[in-house]
Amino acid sequence: MHAQHHAPLSGFRAMIPLFCLLAGACTGSGGTSESRPGAADGSALGAGASGPEAAPDKVRKSEEEWRKELPPEVFHIVREKGTERAFTGKYWNHTGKGVYLCAACGQPLYASDAKFDSGCGWPSFTAPVAKEAIGQAVDRSLGMVRMEVVCSRCDAHLGHVFDDGPAPTGLRHCINSGALKFQESR
Repeated sequence: MHAQHHAPLSGFRAMIPLFCLLAGACTGSGGTSESRPGAADGSALGAGASGPEAAPDKVRKSEEEWRKELPPEVFHIVREKGTERAFTGKYWNHTGKGVYLCAACGQPLYASDAKFDSGCGWPSFTAPVAKEAIGQAVDRSLGMVRMEVVCSRCDAHLGHVFDDGPAPTGLRHCINSGALKFQESR
């Protein structure tokens, strides 16, 4: 057995919030996205864990309807692909037990058991409650290529998924607090 050296990883992890804040790497604002067919079937980053089925009924509303229903800060994130600043969202360091729901339509998205502290300043999860709960799209904004995560029921922008997460999935779903509501376990 040989000793593990964690200093480089610690230094890298310390730089994640700065990189995310400056480059918008965890969540985007605007830019072009391309649909990613098959992402929900596990063929791309972010294939979910088994669990409760996602709501099959698609929610379709005009932007005017969404604007009337959602608080301005939530509308900006979920409909305009905005983001909140790192370490400012309601759930970045939240440790309650339960399920995180889509702030726009209420669909269950992430279980608290899948949440971990990535150090980036946004809530991070290893997997959704069900692979059908989220959809994905290629995001080419800000001069980089990332995989955007959206609610499969209402197409709300949630954040992005990266392949630098912990076991068992190796994924980090970096999600805006403003795109989430929390339902505590009873």
